[in-house]
Amino acid sequence: MFVTRNSRPNIVLLMADDLGVGDLSCYGNHTVRTPNIDRLAREGVRLTQHLAAASVCTPSRAAFLTGRYPVRSGMASAFNLNRGLAWLGGSGGLPTNETTFAKLLQHRGYRTGLIGKWHQGLSCASRNDHCSHPLNHGFDDFYGLPFGLLSDCRASEVPELHRWLRVKLSISTVAVGLVPILLLIPNFTRWFSVPWPVIVTFGLLAFLFLASWYCSYGFVRRWNCIVMRDHAVIQQPMTEGRVPSLLLKEALSFIDRYKHRPFLLFVSFLHVHTPLVTRQKFVGRSKHGRYGDNLEELDWMVGKILQSLDREQLANRTLVYFTSDNGAFLEVQAGGAHLGGWNGVYRGGKGMGGWEGGIRVPGIFRWPTVLEAGKVIDEPTSLMDIYPTLSYVSGGILPQDRVIDGQNLMPLLEGRVHHSNHEFLFHYCGVYLHAVRWHQKDCEYEDGATVWKVHYVTPRFSPEGAGACYGSGTCSCVGDVTSHDPPLLFDISRDPSESRPLSPDNEALFDAVVKRIHAAVRQHRRTLTPVPQQLSVFNTMWKPWLQPCCGTFPFCGCDKEDDIARNA
Repeated sequence: MFVTRNSRPNIVLLMADDLGVGDLSCYGNHTVRTPNIDRLAREGVRLTQHLAAASVCTPSRAAFLTGRYPVRSGMASAFNLNRGLAWLGGSGGLPTNETTFAKLLQHRGYRTGLIGKWHQGLSCASRNDHCSHPLNHGFDDFYGLPFGLLSDCRASEVPELHRWLRVKLSISTVAVGLVPILLLIPNFTRWFSVPWPVIVTFGLLAFLFLASWYCSYGFVRRWNCIVMRDHAVIQQPMTEGRVPSLLLKEALSFIDRYKHRPFLLFVSFLHVHTPLVTRQKFVGRSKHGRYGDNLEELDWMVGKILQSLDREQLANRTLVYFTSDNGAFLEVQAGGAHLGGWNGVYRGGKGMGGWEGGIRVPGIFRWPTVLEAGKVIDEPTSLMDIYPTLSYVSGGILPQDRVIDGQNLMPLLEGRVHHSNHEFLFHYCGVYLHAVRWHQKDCEYEDGATVWKVHYVTPRFSPEGAGACYGSGTCSCVGDVTSHDPPLLFDISRDPSESRPLSPDNEALFDAVVKRIHAAVRQHRRTLTPVPQQLSVFNTMWKPWLQPCCGTFPFCGCDKEDDIARNA
């Protein structure tokens, strides 16, 4: 059966947070139990070269929603500190002139819902303008976190947001605070007299310095860790232990409410991001500690959603897609224990520019009446491809006034073509182009087309010889990086782990490949146009007048879910 323009399947998109491609049984990990995600793969199509457009959350999700590289929408950063949105009270966010796949499907008569993490900004000029809110980007219903999950959301965890900056600010505050104390010593010892106005002035400066950063960083949990229903804040700060259950309940309720009409449900899980909030019945069940427990709970939640589709007899007319926003976070640790996932044979991880481990993610499609069960495709595909694919299956028309970088995957998924339409894929780290992949379809080996990959820039791992940036906690896009001229070249088709760099000495095509990719980069850059930078220093700063607040600012706090439970 082929898809026609009149086909209107229900669509369920399932996105994990920081899940490594090597974490799932269906991708070769036989030490963890993920039976429900494995079932999706058995009953659908599994992509083995599925790629995020960025190795961190905010730009990757912007590309997923719009089908465009994040540099086109301004959702890429020129700074190492804020590669994603850092505050709900910031003014950056997905621009209103961007058209998401939710808006396309909304115009096609779909009921559209987002349950879970957003992390694409909220307000622009005032607290309640909600210019970047999901409901202003095509979603009819929103229940979840307008920001996302952080270790800061659990009071007992080590802070995650700008941890090293906060350490430096604390040390600086102590140093500044010592000045007025030291100035008191001469007065008390009667060595000489320091005027009291001078002492008071330095004391006031120390207080102002503390207040300038502590009013934001001292209350990260209250400012960023909130739950909203549509435009209303219903938990501030959120009760992190209850939120995953509430999100699942909302997802199942959405399916039940709109089962009689076409719907788009985007479930954006908090799993498996730190602080790895896991219900008690999953604690201690896996072989991989807190991370494994959280992953197995994620699989269970996926199973509950699939059961709901089965129970309502919707499975055969529902396109289900499962993925992650980027690769596993390798540097995250607590008490000496590793809290991130595994990226299989692939080098690098979350935040590491163009290295494969940060951008290669799971990609599973299931549509029982349309797609062949158990099929595996090893062709370069992208999270950006979801946009034109959903437009196609819903009978929509892609916007003609902008560049769409994604490709419709249905011909490939159905087997009508054997190669991906992507010839070049550009791997950015913020606004900086770190790597490029060339899918050379006219140069095939026994298992498929050749895929070349060049790295112009790579992050410096620390300590030296390590496989991640353990010293700094996250890798840099600019500054602490290594530039390569000529670029590093790998044949990803034969060396997916990027462990054997090629050179003119061992690869006769080296110069020709590098030259061809250089030409593609020049052509790509000609398609870029200047746009406002949503992740600029100003836009990512916390602004009290933009901070969402349940109550009277700054005395924000409520738990309306708890009130509902008590009154039920």
